[in-house]
Amino acid sequence: MPVHPDHHFVTTDWLSRHIDDPEVIIVDGSWHMPAAGRSGRADYLAGHIPGAVFFDLDAIADTTSPLPHMLPTADAFAAAVGSLGIHDKQTIVVYDSVGLLSAARVWWSFKIMGAQDVVLLDGGQPAWIAAGLSLEAGEPARAPATFTPLFDSAAVRNFDEVKAALGGPVQIVDARSDGRFYGREPEPRAGLRSGHMPGAINLPFGETIEGGRLKSEADLRALFATRGIDPGKPVIASCGSGVSAAVVALALDVIGARDVAIYDGSWTEWGGRSDSPVVTD
Repeated sequence: MPVHPDHHFVTTDWLSRHIDDPEVIIVDGSWHMPAAGRSGRADYLAGHIPGAVFFDLDAIADTTSPLPHMLPTADAFAAAVGSLGIHDKQTIVVYDSVGLLSAARVWWSFKIMGAQDVVLLDGGQPAWIAAGLSLEAGEPARAPATFTPLFDSAAVRNFDEVKAALGGPVQIVDARSDGRFYGREPEPRAGLRSGHMPGAINLPFGETIEGGRLKSEADLRALFATRGIDPGKPVIASCGSGVSAAVVALALDVIGARDVAIYDGSWTEWGGRSDSPVVTD
C-alpha cells in the first residue's frame, strides 16, 4: 500500500501524485438529501476526479429494507464494491462533491466491512478543484476485483440495541440540527415525529466541519468537551438516516475514541415507530 502521512486524510497533492498508482482506488461517494434537488450520480457523471468510481449509497444498501441506505450484508457489499474494481487491500480514497458529508458514511462503510486502508480526501472535490486539478466526465471501466469482507458488528447498532442502551452508560449523540432535535422544526421526511431520544446529546454534525474540512483535533476535543461528550466512554451516533452520524463518528475516531457505533436506522426509524420514546425538552 502507498504510504500516506495521516491515518484519516490525504491531501490533494498526495492524491495527484498517486492517482495512477494501481494500489490506489478513488471513490466518489457523493449523495444529497432528496429535498436538495441534486443527484450524487449526476454530480459524478458531470465531473469527477479522474479514475474515480461511484459508490451509490442508495444502491449499495439493504434494498429490502423500507429504511434508506441501510447497510447491506457483508457478502452483498463485497460483491458490489468488487464489481467497481475495489479490493480490500488497496488504499481506498473517498471523497464527495460538497467537501465532507456522505464521504464519511462511505468511509465508515468500508471500515466496518474490513477495508485495510481507507482514507478521505481532505476538503473533497471542492479542494481538488481549488487546487487547479482537472475533472473528467462519464464513468471509467475497471476490471472487477475481489473484496474479502470482515464485518465489524460492534460498529453498528439496531433499534432494539439503542432502546436498551437508553439510561445507561452509553452516550447517544444526535447529529441533527438543534431545531429538529428539540422538535422546533419538522423532519424532512414525512410521517416522523420531531424530538429526540431520552438522554441523547445534540451535536449538529456541521459544528465539526469548517470550510468543507473536519476541524482540527484540538478544536474537536474542545467541541466534544463543551457538549459533555467523553471520547473515553462508549458512543452511539445517530442522525436522520445514518449519513451525518458518520461525520460525528469520524470526528470521534480522529480524537482517539475507540468505542463508537452508528445507529443505522437513525431518526428515520426511531421517529417513525410508535414504540420509541421521544422527548422535546
